[in-house]
Parts: sequence; structure tokens; C-alpha cells
Amino acid sequence: MSKEINRLHPISAIITSTKALKSMIFPLVIIIITNGFHFSFNFHSDNFWRTIFLFGIWGVGAILALVSGIVKWRTFVYWFEDGELRVKYGLFVKKKRYIPFERIQSLNYNEGIFHRIFGLVKVQVETAGSKDRKPEVELTAIRKAAADVIELEMRRAKNQVNEQMNDEQSLIEEVPVPTIYHMSIRDLLILAITSGGIGVVLSGVAAIISQLSDIIPYEEIFNELADFAKIGAFLVALAVIVSLIVAWFVSFVITLINYYEYTVRIEDEKLIITKGLIEKKRITLPLNRIQAIRIVENPVRQLFGFATVVVESAGGNGEEGKDKKITLFPLIKKQNCLETLEQLFPDINWRPDFIYSPKRARSTFYRIDFVWLIPIIGASSYFLYPYGLFSLLLIPLTILIGIWQHKATGYMIDGKQLTMRYRVFSRITFFMEKKRIQSIGTTQTYFQKRKKVMTVKATVMSGMTGMTGNVRSLEQQDAETILSWYEH
Repeated sequence: MSKEINRLHPISAIITSTKALKSMIFPLVIIIITNGFHFSFNFHSDNFWRTIFLFGIWGVGAILALVSGIVKWRTFVYWFEDGELRVKYGLFVKKKRYIPFERIQSLNYNEGIFHRIFGLVKVQVETAGSKDRKPEVELTAIRKAAADVIELEMRRAKNQVNEQMNDEQSLIEEVPVPTIYHMSIRDLLILAITSGGIGVVLSGVAAIISQLSDIIPYEEIFNELADFAKIGAFLVALAVIVSLIVAWFVSFVITLINYYEYTVRIEDEKLIITKGLIEKKRITLPLNRIQAIRIVENPVRQLFGFATVVVESAGGNGEEGKDKKITLFPLIKKQNCLETLEQLFPDINWRPDFIYSPKRARSTFYRIDFVWLIPIIGASSYFLYPYGLFSLLLIPLTILIGIWQHKATGYMIDGKQLTMRYRVFSRITFFMEKKRIQSIGTTQTYFQKRKKVMTVKATVMSGMTGMTGNVRSLEQQDAETILSWYEH
């Protein structure tokens, strides 16, 4: 095995520094706005020393960010020795990390703008012991050929007993990787059109506004909106509609960029996901780390027979580097989805026969909502009369949603498999194996007790707090059956 010392590409210094500078831009903007743009480089101005002080601090931070990027690039080295990937880094405090290749669970690739210009790739090395949602080792920028060598050495270490591999190039290309899913342009457009990302966009805008709460003149804005509202309800509604359309369009574009050329392949008991237009990503997911699978059908997609498949994974960085929830199939026909999953996981029953919530439990799905609806309807009707009377429509709407949720609620036990189906807005079918379930519990409200029904919750390992399936108002006897099934 090669003991040649390898270094990161020099562009990694720029990438690291740019990342640090990017995190400093927002504080600078806040400083400028909170000071009312009262800055001056005129020595005789009252704001001269304040300007020098504030920009001086930011300038020192920027210089340190640039220096840290150069230092990391100059001090970071890696090599292969004794069946291990070894890295060493640090200027004053030298740190070393040795990772046996057989312990490496996945190599995730990421190609940002700088990477694609220079033909580079960022490699994240993950092991079963990766903690705090961070990779074991991150190679900020290396040549694609160097990344292939790492994968070559990993495969050689894992297969040296069974195979004699002398030709490195033939090792990389020896086995074609079968594609099990590729998103077409048509499906990508459907995904973007029906995406629920509009909520993410609006929540992002709200988060930015909350950070500027001290400098935004809310009172003046409220008065302006009140005067604007007097012009007519039509113009107010039109402004709201335009805002929602803009948010939807932003969500549409983000979805197109993130899921462009979305492909799933399987190789050596691992799922390999590649995607992205501006920033290309490759996510590797070992099959043995999958804890549960959710089939999610939002109402629009369900109407046309489409679904989304989400994998709950233990460990690793997850799809966006922040979580353990990975979208396996962003948009797929329900029938095709079940056939593909049957090939990947033949031991799981993907066509369950559910035991549903009893009819007498239907009212428990909407009765509790009236507790918070009554004061809202009362206040709206009184203060916004006569338009506030439209809030009365919330009552039949809540009842219809409750009936809709009740109709979708059920469970199935098949050997060592528990399947839950429930609906908040999207219909979710949650497939779990008994050995993967971390805990099962039941709750019972006053109204449920009168109806002799219970809510069952099952949690699997995923993310910081796990992923919980929640089936409301099952027969009390069925809930006890699930608990007995889970008992050791």
C-alpha cells in the first residue's frame, strides 16, 4: 500500500477562507444597519473612530480567516499505510487520525462551484463511529483521480481476501454499478411544481426578519399596512397572492437546482445517490444502516399516483450534511416505488393489510382542535366584523380534515415488522423492523379514554431525536397487542 504523502489542492485554502468570510458577512451587515449607516472615514468626523474600530475588528477577523485557510492547506496531509487512511494536520498542535479502510462506511463527494471549475471534489469519509453529524475526515479539495485512489484502496482492503486486484484501473471499473432510479426532466418539473418548499422559503424570510427585529420599524409598517388595507380587501388579497407566487417560484428554482440529474445506484450493499446542478453531490448510504423507510404522499402527488420515499439512517451526515433523513426517491410512481423497494428489501412486506382506527374514534381527530379554535373564531368575529365571520368556516374544515386523517390511520404487524399509516397533511406509511425500533409507547387523552382508544408511538434512531411514527386512536386492544409484540 502506498505511503506517498498527499496534500490538498491549493484551492482548498480559498474555499476554507471563503467559508469563514461568508459567516462574517451577516454580522457586518447587522453592524452597519444598527448604526444607521453613520460611518465616516473623515478624520474630523465624530464617527471616524467608531468606523475605524468596527471595521478594524472585522478586518482583523477577515485576515485571520485567510491565514487559517492557508495554514490548513499547508499542514493537512494524508497517506495510506497498513490498510489505513491516515491524516495529519495542525500548526502548533499536531493531530493525527488513523482510519482502517474496513471501518469506512461511505465516501460522500461534493462538487461546489470552485471544485467544478478546477476539476476537484470534496470527500467526506464516514465511519460507524461518526458523531455530532460530522464526517470522520473531510478532504476539502482534491483531484477526482485522487478521490478514486481512496475508493480503490478502500475496496482493495475490503476485498483482499476474496479477490486478487493488481490493476488499479480495472479495479475501479471492474463491476458496472446498476442504476435503480433516475429522475427524468418531466418528473423533476412535477417535483418542483408540487414541492412544499414554499414553507421553507417563508420560514427563512421570517428567520431573517427576526434577526433584524431591533431595527425594523414595526409600528410604522403596521400603520402603513392598516392604511393600505383601507383601500380595499382586494388589493390586500392580491398582495398576499403575489407574495405566495414569488415564494413558490423561489421554491421551484431551488428544487430544480438541488435535484437535477438525481440518480440512485447500488453497489457493494450500498446505495449511491448523485444529484445537483450548481453543486454536485454524491451520498453513500450502506443498506445495513437503514433504520426505517417512509413513503410520503402529499395530497396533490397522491391524486396522480406519485410518492416520495424517505430513508431514516443511523449515523452519517444525511442528505444535506445536517440530518440522517435521506430522500431516496424524491418523486416516483407508487407502483414502481413498491416494485423497486421489493427488490432492495425483499424481507419487508411492502403491501400491508392494515387494521384501521374504529369508526367511533373519528371525533377524537377533531374534537380537541375546537379548544383553540373557539377563541380564535370569537376574536376574529368581534374585532374583524363582518369579514371575521368567515372564520366560522374553520369548523367544517377542521371536521373534514379530522375525518380525512381518521380514514388514513392504521397499522399492521407481520412477523418482526411493524407498519404504521397516518396523516397530518401528507399520508405517511412508516415501515419498521422490530430490531430497529428504539421504543414504543402509548398515550390516552380524556376523549380517547371515553372511546376506549389509544395513540401508539414508535421511534427509530435517526437524527438528534430520532424519528417517531404516531398512529392515533387505535382500538385499546390493538394498542396493547403492539406493546406485547414489542416486549422482549
